[in-house]
Amino acid sequence: MIKLHETGAFWQNGAPVPASIASPADREKTIAYQIFRQHNIREEAGQLHLKFDSLISHDITYVGIIQTAKASGLTEFPVPYVMTNCHNSLCAVGGTINEDDHVFGLSAAMKYGGNFVPANQAVIHQYAREMMSGCGRMILGSDSHTRYGALGTMGVGEGGPEIVKQLLKNTYDIAAPQVVLVYLTGEPAQGVGPHDVAIALCGATYKNGFVKNKVLEFCGPGIKNLPMDYRIGIDVMTTETACLSSIWETDGAVEEYLAIHGRPETYRELHPYEGAYYDSMITIDLSKIEPMAALPFHPSEAYTIRELTENAGDIFREVEKQAAEQFGGQVELKLTDKLVNGKIVVDQGVIAGCAGGMYDNIAEAAAILEGHDVGSGYFSLSIYPPSVPVNLELIHNGVQQSLLEAGALFKPCFCGPCFGAGDVPANNGLSIRHTTRNFPNREGSKPGDGQLAGVVLMDARSIAATARNHGVLTPATEVSYVQPKQGKRTFDQRVYDRRVYFGYEKPQADYELKFGPNIAEWPEIPALADNMLMQVASVLRDPVTTTDELIPSGETSSYRSNPMKLASFALSRRDPDYVPRALATQEMEKTRQAGQAAPAVKAALEALGLADEALANTQIGSVLFANKPGDGSAREQAASCQRVLGGCANICYEFATKRYRSNCVNWGMMPFTLAEDAEFPCQPGDFIYVPDIKAKVLAGDDTFPAKAVTAEGVKDITFYLKNTTGEERELLLTGCLMNHYAAQNQ
Repeated sequence: MIKLHETGAFWQNGAPVPASIASPADREKTIAYQIFRQHNIREEAGQLHLKFDSLISHDITYVGIIQTAKASGLTEFPVPYVMTNCHNSLCAVGGTINEDDHVFGLSAAMKYGGNFVPANQAVIHQYAREMMSGCGRMILGSDSHTRYGALGTMGVGEGGPEIVKQLLKNTYDIAAPQVVLVYLTGEPAQGVGPHDVAIALCGATYKNGFVKNKVLEFCGPGIKNLPMDYRIGIDVMTTETACLSSIWETDGAVEEYLAIHGRPETYRELHPYEGAYYDSMITIDLSKIEPMAALPFHPSEAYTIRELTENAGDIFREVEKQAAEQFGGQVELKLTDKLVNGKIVVDQGVIAGCAGGMYDNIAEAAAILEGHDVGSGYFSLSIYPPSVPVNLELIHNGVQQSLLEAGALFKPCFCGPCFGAGDVPANNGLSIRHTTRNFPNREGSKPGDGQLAGVVLMDARSIAATARNHGVLTPATEVSYVQPKQGKRTFDQRVYDRRVYFGYEKPQADYELKFGPNIAEWPEIPALADNMLMQVASVLRDPVTTTDELIPSGETSSYRSNPMKLASFALSRRDPDYVPRALATQEMEKTRQAGQAAPAVKAALEALGLADEALANTQIGSVLFANKPGDGSAREQAASCQRVLGGCANICYEFATKRYRSNCVNWGMMPFTLAEDAEFPCQPGDFIYVPDIKAKVLAGDDTFPAKAVTAEGVKDITFYLKNTTGEERELLLTGCLMNHYAAQNQ
């Protein structure tokens, strides 16, 4: 089905040939590096300094981005910057704050010359595909699923500060990444959809880090057997493998897609040059892919539906055990309750967003349900189209009517189910979803309040087959249906022409930004002091900590434009004591600034053999330890919320993603790592002293000896700051990206 090949490969005569040695020039022949070189502003061995063709954000991120850029000297948007409104068009907490942010976004588009897509017109990534993609282009988005490789466009998802850098005409700086060839052969069976391929790929590559921070390059004869929506559905899920980006060979299907969407001039053939070298390879025989299910709590928890149904009791008990360990017994998930007469019975189906809500997925779901219904029991089926133009096509072709007649519900173009703000299942409910993620409480439950539900990721086809059987889990390969014919696709751009504000290259410098009462400026962020005294605010020993655990999504995101209000929710569903601990540490720093030492600080200094005078040059901040933090969303709030609460560092064995590490650096928090075999000896409340931290950052040191003050005494501990660029060190020294740019503009 899927095989991983650790050795390299050359591209010869349209196929891979195993190889172990290559020159750096051979990697330049890949599609990825053809595009990188067209966007690389400055030549530097082993580094890329990229400027993107366009930028895109949604309404959880753009207010903070614009506020940061404004404070850093923004005068106008230098490239097309699109602001969509697909995440918080539903205000779960009540009040005017969501629409206030939308008003702010439109006023910013008018002032700085941006494009603004009103609420419920399109989800962020579908709009980018329809209106921004083009072969050889690069798009940077402040959402982790910024992936448009199937259209020949390299999409990169990063935190908001990286968008700010582009708005200020600076570059996106990364170490030159490795490229992994994904070689596709065969043709999928009827009933097997793009999510089945994607889940299988995540299962094969995520846990072993096979493609982490690398570029996936899709080639091979199997591509021609995949319609565009199918390719797009696989491509958007590459985010869940932890890769940096993705790119595909292009062909007539891409040419037709771009022509239908009014941009025929943006098509060109993209293929690897003869002799292109790939650092490793993945081979996928599409004909051997089966319907898949990703069990809670990660897209990489991949099983075939056949395996799941045959071993449901054992598999579900393992998930229940994992949930009990993760939530410390405070809440229970009883998936074994879903076994009824030997069958798995689920409560809810959702087909939505940038992965599931594609036309072909919805049309095939309708074909499977033709002549059937979803039943009148607990099971429900909701469908969220990705854009109004796609929804119009579904209406014109009778697909929406067919599904409504079967008992499915159609919802707006909204990303809510993917991050916990729409179709939240009942406590202990089991939801099957063609969406991108199924992290703990990502579906919207609140474990701290005794609520927990489970999400299984599945393809729209098997979700429809399950709906046809009124909630009994059924792979689509086991039902008989007539597959929809691949007819001529249409795209009516008039809805965008009538509703989208197109302001690029038309800034109105005198236009005033419109601030709602919830929109607040960033608090002052301090520069790095000579020494650092860190108090441990949380210790998370889970294998991986997601950004959704660091700052919950769902209704808390409604406060995204008020840094301190949003920060009050940091780790609230994972470690509710984090915020009060961090605030207590922040008070100690305020006491220090007033020239005094809090009792706990005084005791720590005495244990370290330091006099009170050391306080003058020693900054006090809170610190988070996690084994592997930052999987999932690109939202900068996962880091900024810690920072505004006085956070000064993250300590871990490795960062789950580059984008979360970048968020920490951009917000001035030290991204410390430990040696793989080192013990982290601290508990919440313990102190860690890092002497001469400022001088060592300035000197480019990568080893930071420190002292931990624990209940068992003072212990030596060593932190590392490896692979940190000069610009990143400057951000750490100044305190954050905003300080760095503000200083440049003085």
